[in-house]
Amino acid sequence: MAGKGNENTGGDFSFSAAAARDALPRITTEKGGKSTDVCHDDTAPRVNFQTIDELHSLQKKRSAPTTPLRDGSASGVSGTSGPTTPVSSETMLQSVSASLASLTRETGPKLIRGDPTSAAKVAHVPVTPTSLPTADVSDSGLKFTHILHNLSPAELYEQAIKYEKGSFVTSTGALATLSGAKTGRSPKDKRVVKDETTEAELWWGKGSPNIEMDEQTFLVNRERAVDYLNSLDKVFVNDQYLNWDPENRIKVRIVSARAYHSLFMHNMCIRPTPEELENFGTPDFTIYNAGKFPCNRFTHYMTSSTSVDINLGRREMVILGTQYAGEMKKGLFGVMHYLMPKRKILSLHSGCNMGKDGDVALFFGLSGTGKTTLSTDHNRYLIGDDEHCWSETGVSNIEGGCYAKCIDLAREKEPDIWNAIKFGTVLENVVFDEHTREVDYTDKSVTENTRAAYPIEYIPNSKIPCVGPHPKNVILLACDAFGVLPPISKLNLAQTMYHFISGYTALVAGTEEGVKEPRATFSACFGAAFIMLHPTKYAAMLAEKMQAQGATGWLVNTGWSGGSYGSGSRIKLAYTRKIIDAIHSGSLLNASYRKTDIFGLEIPNEVEGVPSEILEPINAWEDKMAYEDTLLKLAGLFKSNFETFTSHKIGDDGKLTEEILAAGPNF
Repeated sequence: MAGKGNENTGGDFSFSAAAARDALPRITTEKGGKSTDVCHDDTAPRVNFQTIDELHSLQKKRSAPTTPLRDGSASGVSGTSGPTTPVSSETMLQSVSASLASLTRETGPKLIRGDPTSAAKVAHVPVTPTSLPTADVSDSGLKFTHILHNLSPAELYEQAIKYEKGSFVTSTGALATLSGAKTGRSPKDKRVVKDETTEAELWWGKGSPNIEMDEQTFLVNRERAVDYLNSLDKVFVNDQYLNWDPENRIKVRIVSARAYHSLFMHNMCIRPTPEELENFGTPDFTIYNAGKFPCNRFTHYMTSSTSVDINLGRREMVILGTQYAGEMKKGLFGVMHYLMPKRKILSLHSGCNMGKDGDVALFFGLSGTGKTTLSTDHNRYLIGDDEHCWSETGVSNIEGGCYAKCIDLAREKEPDIWNAIKFGTVLENVVFDEHTREVDYTDKSVTENTRAAYPIEYIPNSKIPCVGPHPKNVILLACDAFGVLPPISKLNLAQTMYHFISGYTALVAGTEEGVKEPRATFSACFGAAFIMLHPTKYAAMLAEKMQAQGATGWLVNTGWSGGSYGSGSRIKLAYTRKIIDAIHSGSLLNASYRKTDIFGLEIPNEVEGVPSEILEPINAWEDKMAYEDTLLKLAGLFKSNFETFTSHKIGDDGKLTEEILAAGPNF
């Protein structure tokens, strides 16, 4: 009938062949070599598949990653995905199998690359036996473990949403997830192996964050973690870097059980290019994150079901009993605090930015001092927000991302962080609307320590690669709730070392009615929880580098003026920004100064845009006697804190130690 319809037979039903083609698609038949002819519509392009499975196979293709390259260029949208398949499967699987090898079995586990739910069957790649002692094979040794190696954020989203309860996509595209019972670090459960080398090199004893464990106990925990990971159907493996300085970067491998942890470290470490990943080889340091599985509390040195263990000799870290991802980030930071000084490189817990003329500033400060806010400046390039190295060639960011606090986050206050919370970003422990998935950053139902982890490229004015020349200014931030420190002081070298070692800020004791007394907080080197060596060693390196490069030290109080917390008022952020601008511009180097009593700090007589009456703290206090009493109280707290460090001599003759002590409060 289709053939007859093309004939002009006259009458009401007649139409031309051209009109017929315009009215309906032309349907024809082809001989398919079978008894049944195959019909197709030739008005659309022919397709390259015959079945629905073939169609699905065409949906995905291999593509180059979008990781920023060392010269700062990137393909596609920066930071939104990572390399997925460039590395040789055989080489990678052999390397990972060696990492996951038990200490009591001859070979590492049998590994397969890819998701165990995938329809594709991948042959097992044989691994090279190790020289470890043999033992009876275990059930886990008979099974295959699937390795999900350097997955992209999109792939990790799929894994998290499908398999990890509590994972959701928020309205801005970020991945919201939960860290379980632990919503912060567990410093009392952190252990460092004490052996002949570390006993001599590390800081032990009063004030130190390093709590010892022996080698045998570490191996017990390592075996527990490895056995747990090998018992799983799949594990996530990240091969990445620390330190943007290519001459001093560290290769790290993170083996974990959760997509959340893999995506977190994808963001926080430096993402390798395909060529770098293909030649990655053996890692310099390995993390075994078995945080979903507890440690054995009957094991020696264990005080809870959580244990975070670092073995500097084996270059390994084991995590048991906590799923909080920050343990990995800060654990690696501690490792860098040990490895970098061995290369005469200073590791720093600081923010860092650079002006358009290449002038670099370091920002040190504890929580609440404004370190993140002040180092993030739209008029300057962000090198990094938290962890840096200072080498003979300049500064470099240790990380590839930012880990920002989210509590009370607002677009108006922190637009860069707000806009960075998009696809690829991990949101920890936030609360959101069950329908719209809009996050309520004021909600503390899960924890106050809500966080966002995102690639540094998500900050518009970030400098890629994250390196810069030698710093010109070293800014120490203190939120002085006692209200007696000046808003700005210029420090000499000894004073810079004294206040760097002290690491002072002050917090309000509580929010209960009637509580007005501030509480002093001291954290050596503004990061005592992460340092490995004695604080004076980092201070001596800082002084040496500042002296060699002509850098200037500054103490900036972002806290109270005109009285302590409860009677005075917080120094306006606008004033603090004017002070920071004056430091960057160099105008304060040419200002006239006067010296304060007790602390001996040099205060500028004027700073453009800042009321002169607040520059000298006593002038802003109505009750002068109360000011004097509070000043002496704070000075006493400084002296008491510094007693921990007085017995440690710097240099052969200890002369520098005497200079640092003399730079403290004198009364």
